[in-house]
Amino acid sequence: MDNQERRLPIAFLGEELEFPPVEKASEEGLLAIGGDLSVERLLLAYRNGIFPWFNNDALILWWSPDPRMVLFPRKIKVSKSMGKVLASGQFRLTKDTCFEKVIDHCANAERKDQPGTWITSNMKNAYIELHRQGHAHSYEVWQQDTLVGGLYGVDLDHVFCGESMFSLVSNASKFALIRLAQELAQKKYTMIDCQVPTKHLESMGAEIVSRKDFLALLRGKA
Repeated sequence: MDNQERRLPIAFLGEELEFPPVEKASEEGLLAIGGDLSVERLLLAYRNGIFPWFNNDALILWWSPDPRMVLFPRKIKVSKSMGKVLASGQFRLTKDTCFEKVIDHCANAERKDQPGTWITSNMKNAYIELHRQGHAHSYEVWQQDTLVGGLYGVDLDHVFCGESMFSLVSNASKFALIRLAQELAQKKYTMIDCQVPTKHLESMGAEIVSRKDFLALLRGKA
């Protein structure tokens, strides 16, 4: 146990549907441990800027990092090369036609500096149930009749909380994200929550905001 873990008491969740204030999160963003992955708890978490992220052999860990990476739909960056891809017709996009396949591909995708997956069987089941109840959506990218990319996330009606994406061929996940952003811009969504910073998302227009500003956007007070 390092100094940070000894210094900051982390809340342990019980059966009650509640979370501590996000300001009590550790420097790394860890807010609480335990609880469950029920639809009710997941929606409460997302509506308060919190998300689960843990490994197979661990208790459920709940996070609210500061700062946070977000993508404002109208600010999506489309490079010249991606513009050609969009115009070429090589990809076709569908929505919610095979949610379970998308989440399976995301779970099996290889990630740099990540030996395993955080999309455990319990996580899969939880998000599949969110999807069944209309709170989670998948966007699928096809080449002819072959699924080659996609993403999924939680829809809060004005904010889309992106969870994971995958690409089996070059540019497939970029295509999904661009088309998602374009759809959300038309619907006047506030933002796409990207959770944690990556160079890839930054290259596509995502930017860093403080947790305070993120929560204001999430609650429609910005």
